Amino acid sequence: MTTETAKKPSVLFVCVHNAGRSQMAAAFLTSLAKGAVEVRSAGSQPAEKINPSAVEAMAEVGIDMSAEVPKVLTTEAVKESDVVITMGCGDECPYFPGKRYEDWVLEDPAGKGVDSVRPIRDEIRTRIEALITELVPAQHPDAQ
Repeated sequence: MTTETAKKPSVLFVCVHNAGRSQMAAAFLTSLAKGAVEVRSAGSQPAEKINPSAVEAMAEVGIDMSAEVPKVLTTEAVKESDVVITMGCGDECPYFPGKRYEDWVLEDPAGKGVDSVRPIRDEIRTRIEALITELVPAQHPDAQ
């Protein structure tokens, strides 16, 4: 099986509102994996719009999330994903055997200014870089 025909790993990021943490994680993974990973994000109770402080914090590192919209979590999205990363949605995420589940405990950026969102953004980036190294190690020749 060549890399062209190999199935791309897929990751679903889930938080309650799909307006901050999960959107930042999805944007980082989309940007940093350069197409090597299929990326989804959703919320168990989606907000009406993306957190403006999250959009601003991501713009500071060159990633534009301004066109993103919160999406509702569906059973199909979980079924279609290899890795499901939850961020504070607790038991609201459907469980399917054979999936890799991780719960990332991250501060909720809701209602916070950009100064408070930056450390959350940076923690998400660190976790995304480690995740890429696990899912597509060939993309990081310097990875140990």
